[in-house]
Amino acid sequence: MFVLLCLRGRKRVGLFSFSQDLGIDLGTANTLVFVKSKGIVVREPSVVAINKTTGDIEAVGGDARNMIGRTPGNISVIRPMKDGVIADYDTTASMMKYYIKLAQKNRSSFAKKPNVMVCVPSGITMVEERAVIDATKHAGAKDAFPIAEPFAAAIGAGLPVWEPTGSMIVDIGGGTTEVAVISLGGIVTSQSIRTAGDDMDDAIIQYVKRTYNLMIGERSAESIKVDIGSAKTSDDNAQMDIRGRDLLTGLPKTISISASEITTALQDTVDAIVDAVKSTLENTPPELAADIMDRGIVLSGGGALLKDLDEVISDETKMPVFVAEEPLDSVAIGTGKSLEYIEHFKSHPNVGVQRLSD
Repeated sequence: MFVLLCLRGRKRVGLFSFSQDLGIDLGTANTLVFVKSKGIVVREPSVVAINKTTGDIEAVGGDARNMIGRTPGNISVIRPMKDGVIADYDTTASMMKYYIKLAQKNRSSFAKKPNVMVCVPSGITMVEERAVIDATKHAGAKDAFPIAEPFAAAIGAGLPVWEPTGSMIVDIGGGTTEVAVISLGGIVTSQSIRTAGDDMDDAIIQYVKRTYNLMIGERSAESIKVDIGSAKTSDDNAQMDIRGRDLLTGLPKTISISASEITTALQDTVDAIVDAVKSTLENTPPELAADIMDRGIVLSGGGALLKDLDEVISDETKMPVFVAEEPLDSVAIGTGKSLEYIEHFKSHPNVGVQRLSD
């Protein structure tokens, strides 16, 4: 999932800033921190390494990610966010506190606690939303306000969200895929599914295990997806050597796998994303659907970089599909841009969020 944080209210006395606007995209896979007037200053994996004996945090972000699969028994490497929501409250709060401190390392000693806007999945429950807000405050925010993730992604992708015209965004993160039609500063219809980039990685792991009796790790699966993964079979059937542990002998083993095999492995995940897009279009008012037909569908998030995914969605919907200029940064950039409208979000809580019941 991708999550968003912003600070309201900024006052200056001389050269000192007493309140600094921030935006944090707290995602399942990565966390980005946006500082107003500076841009994105932190870009790290949402991973934490914990000493199970003492309970202390050993590493956060990239350093922790490098430990995956390489730690001794007393060190546990975890991803505290799962499917766009908090899976481990205390660890998430500690991770957010670390990133907020890192982003504000040069701030004035007179600076106050920031107010934060939290971007949450559009299908989040009230309990899950409250956990995100509480964790944000625990991490050092004075207050926190929720905003829908696809709305932020649309702002970051440069869509005219405030105009009386329909815009469609498909944000494919690590834990969730957010599909939304936006008009006049709000979400008209949306769908949030907990199928996204992590499921693609897991599908590759299971395919290799089932087909070759070879166990590979998350990082290897992600490398395969990035290097030869595709949403549809192409004439260029690239090959890639992968290493893992043979489940029959227990020994290391190297095999060669083709791009067409990875396409097969990813088929169910791609189909789920396409179905979510089609379902959202079916619930879109005719006038807005006509706007989308003219303007096209925009893809954002890391999953948008999967080769030929835009073509598959275009073929299935018969609409033009484009990948955002900076898909990985769309939510964080949207947070920064939304700071200009902070009063709007303060007076319109849960803007665009179609919350589910508990």
